[in-house]
Amino acid sequence: MADKTYENIKIVREGPITFLTLNRPGKRNAMSPALHYEMEEAMLFLATDKATRVLVLAGEGEAWCAGQDLKLYFRETSNNPEERRRSNASSHRWRWDLMTTFPKPTIAMVNGYCFGAAFTQLCACDFAIAAEDATFGLSEVNWGILPGGIVSWNLTDMMLPRHALYYATTGEPFDGKRAVELGLVNFAVPKEKLREETMKLAEKMLKLNPSVVRYTKEAIRAVRGMTQEKARDYLGAKQDSLHRADKEIGDKVGMKKFLDDKSYRPGLGPYQREEG
Repeated sequence: MADKTYENIKIVREGPITFLTLNRPGKRNAMSPALHYEMEEAMLFLATDKATRVLVLAGEGEAWCAGQDLKLYFRETSNNPEERRRSNASSHRWRWDLMTTFPKPTIAMVNGYCFGAAFTQLCACDFAIAAEDATFGLSEVNWGILPGGIVSWNLTDMMLPRHALYYATTGEPFDGKRAVELGLVNFAVPKEKLREETMKLAEKMLKLNPSVVRYTKEAIRAVRGMTQEKARDYLGAKQDSLHRADKEIGDKVGMKKFLDDKSYRPGLGPYQREEG
């Protein structure tokens, strides 16, 4: 069955790798209420879509996302509290709630501009690869508003506090290389290699046990706010749950390949999962 078509986003598949693309290139993929509603619907669908094993969040044209559409998201809902509340809730749900709990690996493929509210979905993705010449910025200070929603929280969670304070208060832009230094993205690559390197990371994820990847990313997110004692208890329970949920893990296939069969050595080649 063909994927549903949308006005503001699009779904493009390359085998088990699904590209979910913001598709308002004329507006640098700035996010409107309509885009938020479509993204929420698409992400709910793709979360349980068996054909999707890795999700790549992309932007059409010369920008990844220029933040919220100031006219459509703010001005045109200023006298419509019902629409403002609905679009605000949908915006938060897909950019944070659905993205951080997405059951499959997620990769932000950042080209061009990444501004303002776009930092939330950037931080929500599991991994991020940016073009070296991508432009990041928090321009809210120029409009007399704060980095709202949870952008300010995202910044202090991802960056050292002094860096977060500097870029939020000055509005000074920075490129993909600096984004790596600040901890916002994993890698910065030449623009012409962005898609190729994103596909390499996605394919690496495909070789791993999906249950282990899911449980690991859930664990990493969960323990960050825990004490050492709580983290130890949580991780023990999480490992027990993984053993029960996945036969390959319960049968200790990876351990046997390493200790008994001598067929796998970490760092010396990719782990080959058993099929079937």
